[in-house]
Amino acid sequence: MRLGGPVPATTTAGEWIAAHKEAGYRAAYCPSVPSMEALEEYLEAGHRAGLIIAEVAAWSNPLSPDPAQRGKALEYCVGKLTLAEQIGARCCVNIAGSCGAKWDGPHPDDLTDEVFDRIVASVRAIIDAVKPSRTFYTLETMPWMYPDSPDSYLRLIRAIDRKAFAVHLDPVNLVSSPQRYFHNAALIRECFEKLGPHIRSCHAKDIILRDQLTVHLDETRPGLGALDYRTFLKELGRLDADVSLMLEHLPNETEYRAAADHIRSVAREEGLTL
Repeated sequence: MRLGGPVPATTTAGEWIAAHKEAGYRAAYCPSVPSMEALEEYLEAGHRAGLIIAEVAAWSNPLSPDPAQRGKALEYCVGKLTLAEQIGARCCVNIAGSCGAKWDGPHPDDLTDEVFDRIVASVRAIIDAVKPSRTFYTLETMPWMYPDSPDSYLRLIRAIDRKAFAVHLDPVNLVSSPQRYFHNAALIRECFEKLGPHIRSCHAKDIILRDQLTVHLDETRPGLGALDYRTFLKELGRLDADVSLMLEHLPNETEYRAAADHIRSVAREEGLTL
């Protein structure tokens, strides 16, 4: 597996590579640069340095209640999947989307059969427009929209029925109840048992259950919460050597270094290479 994460803003490919080397990352988010020519320069430098592009982000809302926004989102996803295919990224990632005003927020309709069918249609349309052979379109697991469990992800895989549809796993996003919180190791094992061959990239964060009513579950830095990283890393270690584990949502470089240090310490104890 390959650990990666955000790096400070850079202005040259050399600086970008140096930032990843300093952080000890072997996987990278797709760099944001002003032109395809510049991106190719970054990618060539990354290839020479042994760095892979873990994911191209397509964050948008293909289920938006606004038809214009929905159309723009689908077009955006097609463009990002096209880019992921061009550069050979491990995946292009988005969420399924929401029927609500907030693109990644909860809505009463989001876990209905009707919306499940809309997700199937939107993902098929995105994949069929690109027909990728080098990369995959993925949906990040989420707490209040599909895919919200290993079983719902399996159901989507079967319904979408496209070889280029794969899995982006964020186990923290699946910890949506005290039951899942206290038994997250079993949840992680279930994810890998059912979805393992399809997993292209994962997000690395942590979660903590607060002691105030009613239920408060908060993201936190890896190592400060209850996510069973020993189980998570052991299961990742059984997949292909290039599966990526990407840090996210931390406020500064100090926090990212602490998160990476924690994950590496657990990996060393398990005899795993990041």
